[in-house]
Amino acid sequence: MSHISVLLEECMAALRPERGGLFIDLTAGGGGHSLALLRRGASELIAVDRDMDAVERCRKLFEGYDAEILHTDFKDTDLVKRAIAGRQVNGILMDLGVSSFQLDEEERGFSYSRKAPLDMRMDKSQELSAYTVVNSYTEKELRDIIYRFGEEKFAPRIAAGIVASRPVTDTMQLADIIKQAIPAPARRQGGNPAKRTFQAVRIEVNKELEGLEETIGEYIDLLGPGGRMAVISFHSLEDRAVKNAMRTAEDPCICPKDFPVCVCGRKPKGKAVTRKPVLPSKEEEEENPRSKSAKLRVFEHN
Repeated sequence: MSHISVLLEECMAALRPERGGLFIDLTAGGGGHSLALLRRGASELIAVDRDMDAVERCRKLFEGYDAEILHTDFKDTDLVKRAIAGRQVNGILMDLGVSSFQLDEEERGFSYSRKAPLDMRMDKSQELSAYTVVNSYTEKELRDIIYRFGEEKFAPRIAAGIVASRPVTDTMQLADIIKQAIPAPARRQGGNPAKRTFQAVRIEVNKELEGLEETIGEYIDLLGPGGRMAVISFHSLEDRAVKNAMRTAEDPCICPKDFPVCVCGRKPKGKAVTRKPVLPSKEEEEENPRSKSAKLRVFEHN
């Protein structure tokens, strides 16, 4: 499947690039959101991605535009701040999904429906891979990450099955182990039985949830007056972190609830534009099945 930018029109409506100014795409991926920002009026763009393949792709895509591309994790906020160099930021986009390019490149090992080496690294230069997680973590460590990051109730059975089957060398072998560990009635519900475990391993490999809430808060602080941050998440743990970060920015007071007045001095930074997440339309879900779990939340700075 070719790359299709999720919730593209909804993101453009939220970020309003026609106002001009500096915009930041913290997860450039296939470059679709970034290119739309530039084509629709963004004066300047900083695009960020930890995947060197994405960086090279975007360099070609953004030729002729005022765009700077950073090869780093968006959690490296210091590097992004240096690139901003004191300029006012009008909009920030963060798409927390795995890009279609990564899913479709079999050798990356993100897919549970194709045979590939156990990799799942978004940054191919990092050491930790899915092979290391699957073959060297203890049964308890595997159980914990599968249960926590995959919200998989059969995590104990899956972890035991993985340990008993080592070495596990490819994605299809892992998917089969997961399938055998899940009772037959449960396998017939909710899509591919390997989905939740693969998600959990991927999150662990790339440390996707580590410091996410705090990082979103840091980027909200970089917005200028009226600037907006739009975040697309794809599972409940991500969405919870996004919602909590925006709630904290909206009401940062840490005074005890029984205090009659605020004495901590922390002022609201703005407001959540979306009380409930924006979901893809039925038409988008049909055109791009990978968009089905996407949720968009938007925050506007004072």
